[in-house]
Parts: sequence; C-alpha cells; structure tokens
Amino acid sequence: MTKKKIIIDCDPGYDDAVALLLAAGNPDIEVLAITTVAGNQTIEKVTKNALRIAKLCGMENVPVAMGASRPLLRDQVVVAANIHGESGLDGTTLPEADFKVDPRHAAQMIIDIVMSEPEKTVTLVPIGPLTNIALAARMEPRIVERIKEVVLMGGGYHIGNIRPMAEFNIENDPEAAHIVFEEKWKIVMVGLDLTYQALATDEVKARIAEMKTPVGQFLTDVLTQFSMTYKKSKGFDEPPVHDPCAVAYVIDPDCIEVRQAPVHVEYRGMYTNGMTVTDLRKKAPEDCHTFVATKLNHKRFWQLIEDAVKNMENK
Repeated sequence: MTKKKIIIDCDPGYDDAVALLLAAGNPDIEVLAITTVAGNQTIEKVTKNALRIAKLCGMENVPVAMGASRPLLRDQVVVAANIHGESGLDGTTLPEADFKVDPRHAAQMIIDIVMSEPEKTVTLVPIGPLTNIALAARMEPRIVERIKEVVLMGGGYHIGNIRPMAEFNIENDPEAAHIVFEEKWKIVMVGLDLTYQALATDEVKARIAEMKTPVGQFLTDVLTQFSMTYKKSKGFDEPPVHDPCAVAYVIDPDCIEVRQAPVHVEYRGMYTNGMTVTDLRKKAPEDCHTFVATKLNHKRFWQLIEDAVKNMENK
C-alpha cells in the first residue's frame, strides 16, 4: 500500500504533540515535513517543541521549518499559555534535539515539497493558525491545484471557544483563514463540533498509562497535564484532544463522518470575527470544495493513537 504523504503545520501544544505521535507511529503515513506557526505559544517555543517531539518519535530525518511569528495583518499573537503552559508543553519531559531547523521559511518549504512531489499526492494537515498555508498559496498559487486536500483542525459550524462562534486557530489569523478557505482546493474542516467528541476519558488514560515506554510515558504526561489545565480553564472533566483528529481522518476517513457544505470565514465582524460561517440549510452544490466533520468513531480514534505508540516502541 502506498503511504499517504502529509505535511503537518503545527504549534505544539499538547494536542499537537498527540497529532505528531499519531502520524509518526502510523505505518500508512509518510511525514514529509513539519512546519511551525505561532499559536499555542510563541514561534520559538513551538518550534523547539516540534524538534524535541520529532526526536522522541524517531523523525530526525523529517525536516522542520519555522514559519510565521505573527498573523498576516494583526499586531499580536495571543498564545494559549492558560492551556499549554509557558513552554507549550509544561509538565512533560522530552529529549533535546540534536538536529537543527531547516533554514527555509515554512511557507517556502511547503511550496518546495508540493512542487517536487507528484500532483495530488500531498495532503496539508494544518493544526494551528493558517498563516503559513495562506502565505504559501499566495507565494506560489500553483500549489493549490497540486495539493490532494487540506485537512485542518480549526473552526466549527455552530460553536466557538475563543469567541461565541470563533475557534482559536481561525480567530488567531482570520485573514489567513479567509484566504485558505476561498482557494479551490478540497478542504476538510475538522472543527470543534467534531473534536469535542475526542475526549481523553479516564479509561483511555488508564490504558495509555500501562504503556511503560518513553513515548507512552510522554503521552501519559501530556494527557495528565492537558486534563488539569482544561479542567481549570474550561471546566471540562475530560479534555477534548483536538489536533490528532485531523491526522486520524487522513489515516482512516471512515473514522470521521463528514458533510459537504459551503464554509466562509468572517474576518470583519464586531462579534463574529473568526467565525467559520457554514451553510447547512440544504444540500451543497456539486462544485462545493469544503467539507465539515460531524461525527467521530471514538473507539477507533483512540485505537489509532494507542497503536501508533506501540508501533514506535517496536521499531
């Protein structure tokens, strides 16, 4: 079976870390690159986290490139230290990476890889703000027709978390999100409506805690800390693990139900800035290029993650 080629654009972050573990440990996935964007923490911190996670997962040969440190038009990135801590991965232990960041900007690396790989073979998996993806599409418009699909974690068709109707990744850089959603590549929006179903239950955490391996211990630390901060900040008894849902969809689309629907990003509203406006009133037109995730197979999702951890330890 031909492996599915992906580029992960991320801002690690607890749930980004789980997404990277899932991709690294799944035999059907080939990670072509990891690119970083400021979001959950500053660009310097999330890039350091990405390098160290790559080291833990045996992805030393996967290039890592640093991307945008701020949104396209806005003055400041509001980091999520209340959720992810001052380091972005507080309460966890990772090895120091003995390899360096690629000198290219993340957007340029995305362009270079997409233009060098066969057409329709590369999937973009952005799980942070969409600044790098928007930059790449503007710098080299030809990548839009070459990309297989964009499977992103962000948005929501009837719920938000930073604003009443705006999710963190989209609200962080709504202009970039507007650019990405208006391009005519296939987009699968794995938003809060879906990811709030991806709960790290006590049963899940107990199974993972039994994996007495470095990767298993790291994942246990991630879920333990994420549970504590999410409970304190959001009131959730069990934390939703957002970002790996996008990777899970690439691995096994049957794990997540999706619905074709037009989606547009609001970037000028006083109360709706960052809203992913989704039209679910009727059947989408045949040329609609956007899809929204609606239902998660919770058991299958966590099985993919647990299998990935076991696979890494068996390499």
